[in-house]
Amino acid sequence: MTAKSVRHDEAFVREAQIYAEANHRSVPKQIEHWAQIGRIAEDNPDLPYEFIRDALIASAEVKTGAVKKYERRKKD
Repeated sequence: MTAKSVRHDEAFVREAQIYAEANHRSVPKQIEHWAQIGRIAEDNPDLPYEFIRDALIASAEVKTGAVKKYERRKKD
């Protein structure tokens, strides 16, 4: 994937910088994060933001191996 340079309004970039700092992201990664949420929200207008956020966190947990495979318990 090649990088593209895109111009954004100064106020938008400043706001992204604040959120990026708070979330330990770079400004470009913060803007990508907002774009990802926006795409998901447009494709699924009935989903609340919290559900989208939690789904992204769950996906990251799976990718990083932070979850264990579910194993059904046997009845005694």
